[in-house]
Amino acid sequence: MNNTKTEGEKLKAHYTPVVTEIVESWAEGKPLNSDSGKANGYFRLTAWLLEYVMLHNSLPKGVHPMPEGRDRFGRTEPSFPVDFDALTDGFVLPG
Repeated sequence: MNNTKTEGEKLKAHYTPVVTEIVESWAEGKPLNSDSGKANGYFRLTAWLLEYVMLHNSLPKGVHPMPEGRDRFGRTEPSFPVDFDALTDGFVLPG
């Protein structure tokens, strides 16, 4: 068994609950994507934030652009800025 993958999966499981909670707070009041029922950008932000906390073991600070994405039809979804100082205020990563 690959220990790196095992550690990566452990980190992912460790951080997913708080990342989901943060992204859910960001998504409140945003227009929903008719395909997924989630706010536009929800999955990009979730993936980006989860990768960030897994790499840095900390929450991001400042404004970061979310990468451009593609919907299931291949249409471009634009990048969008996220202010992590405001978004993560009051959230703490699990120990």
